[in-house]
Amino acid sequence: MAARIPALTGIRTVAALSVCLTHAAFWTGHYTDDYIGRLLSRFEIGVAIFFVLSGYLLFAPWVNALAEGRSSPSVGRYFWHRARRILPAYWLTVIAVYALFLVYDPPDASPTGTGLAGFLRNMTLTQVYGFGHLHSGLTQMWSLAAEVVFYLMLPVIAWVLVVPVCRRRWRPDLLIVGLLTLMLVSPIWSVAVAGSAGLSPTARLWAPAFLGWFVAGMLLAVCAHLIRRWNPTLSVGVAVVAFLASGTAIAGEPTITPTTASATIVKHLLYIVVAVGLIGPLTVRTRGTRDDGDGRDWWSQVCGSRPMVWLGEISYEFFLVHVLVLEVMMDVLGYGVFSGSMPVAFVAATVVSVPVAWVLHRFTRPLWRARTPGAVATRR
Repeated sequence: MAARIPALTGIRTVAALSVCLTHAAFWTGHYTDDYIGRLLSRFEIGVAIFFVLSGYLLFAPWVNALAEGRSSPSVGRYFWHRARRILPAYWLTVIAVYALFLVYDPPDASPTGTGLAGFLRNMTLTQVYGFGHLHSGLTQMWSLAAEVVFYLMLPVIAWVLVVPVCRRRWRPDLLIVGLLTLMLVSPIWSVAVAGSAGLSPTARLWAPAFLGWFVAGMLLAVCAHLIRRWNPTLSVGVAVVAFLASGTAIAGEPTITPTTASATIVKHLLYIVVAVGLIGPLTVRTRGTRDDGDGRDWWSQVCGSRPMVWLGEISYEFFLVHVLVLEVMMDVLGYGVFSGSMPVAFVAATVVSVPVAWVLHRFTRPLWRARTPGAVATRR
């Protein structure tokens, strides 16, 4: 098993806090269609960072095995690990939210997703397929529904790339061509959704719309074997510029999926630049690049710092609970929907979500830290 890279855990903190910030902006009415409003909405970039990171981390074992002439990872073990890591905390969160709303009726709560049908939809991560299934406190789970589809698709994609395309040989050129071809799915999907009257508008939130972000991470897994040096200052600088550019009108209105296909594609590409710019230097660091005396560049030091890694460890649980906490804190603070102070709402939601996420993490950790049956422990 490869050693854990602290900086790749710490970057999750950036993603989690970004998502919380954009939700605080939305709930307090700051998604205005001007530059500042659009830029605040673009902190949804946290989702793209999570997706690119997932693509990198989950595809890397297949790439490493191919490069080293080993057998591909066990698909059964892969699915078992994914299920243990994702589902227990998610199911507990859904159950807790539905139980809370039996006795708690916050103002401005969404009436959708209620009842047994809504509960089953949310428990099975099928709430994005059709209108009326997203429940208050759980609306952010659309992204998890898309991610789970990627989890299911990954072994098939990996098999196609490793066996028919590369013929079980280390051919990074063929891997890159295959992945770049696969990346075309998202823009094609955006055009199809925008131009089809018969397709549900919720299709804008389905997995194909975001596949390009996962594939960008998969490309990083290949490039990590080819690139020996990645300038972190230049990379992070490009990411910041791309993020600032996403606040302009070319990336559409302040929403996850703009109305036009062109704006959706532009924003999708800008988010890839941002996420790859932030994550890329950290992946090259795992291959032994040295930028200073102790082998850790400044960006790796920031992301690998103890506070960043600690919060990154509970970032998944933070993501699960932060919307519910935000809605409750809006009520506690006396804010009506689309009103109130965004910084106060963000800080309040973060401060309360962190201990809740820590408890959920500690409670479910034994379920996914337990050794997989039949697994053999190895060290790097």
